[in-house]
Amino acid sequence: MMVNSNVQSEDDPILLAQGETDALLQSVTEQIDLDTFDSNDSETLLRLVESLGDTRGMTRLRCAETIAEIGEAATPFLLDALANHANVVVRRAAAKTLTLIADPTAVPNLIHSLLNDEDTVVKGSSVGALARIGEPSVKSLLDILASTDLPESTIGHAAWALAFIGAQAKEYLYQAIASDSPVVRGAVVGAIAKVAQEEPKADLFEILIKSLTDVDVDVRCEAAAALGNLAYQPAIPNLIELLHHSDGETRRAAALSLMKVGDRAAIEPLKTALAQESEAAVQSVMKLAISQIK
Repeated sequence: MMVNSNVQSEDDPILLAQGETDALLQSVTEQIDLDTFDSNDSETLLRLVESLGDTRGMTRLRCAETIAEIGEAATPFLLDALANHANVVVRRAAAKTLTLIADPTAVPNLIHSLLNDEDTVVKGSSVGALARIGEPSVKSLLDILASTDLPESTIGHAAWALAFIGAQAKEYLYQAIASDSPVVRGAVVGAIAKVAQEEPKADLFEILIKSLTDVDVDVRCEAAAALGNLAYQPAIPNLIELLHHSDGETRRAAALSLMKVGDRAAIEPLKTALAQESEAAVQSVMKLAISQIK
């Protein structure tokens, strides 16, 4: 029975392929360790990228890490797989490996996959790579945010990446806060809040405070939420003023922000606003804010 089992293993195409992948990874790892790997060896690079489709998760991870050690020489092969490979597992792994390499030249291809690949994991991994690459991705991400014909999921991905990039995108953010697109301004407010958390500078908080008066309700609410999360006390007078805004969602956001800041100076203005408030949903938030601050 043992002999038959061995023969079966030798004839099984999956086991044969796995054995070849293991041998390839061992050989390349040894070459990397000895600093003898030839980064111009396109045949080996192609085989490594193809091995990203291995059915074993840990092997795929090892393969991705091995390719990442090789670095930018592997980028063209990964980009080709990301754009054209029929196996979605390979496309997913290619995007994740590009995240590890973080090669700026990959930005256009990653944007294409984010916009066009049918697989949500490929999209998510592509935007993860864009975020990891950082500043070189920012202009393309802002272009996505400014688009009027993309799905909300794609806009959300781009906004997340922009916030993740944070301080690296600062100069772009200063310009983009004046965008005609409220979606862009809202995403910029979220990203600036992230930067302010890392670098609490006055000019960043000034942008957030100015955004409290934006013509778009979502931007105003995003700014109020950011200032509340940052517990920025100098914004209290501006938030108090917002308690009397004509838009109920804005008043609600202001009350929540004041609650998070937690300064007792907001209690009386909240009580005054509560006495004048006509919307039940906003009243309940104002009551909660008052009780929490107390």
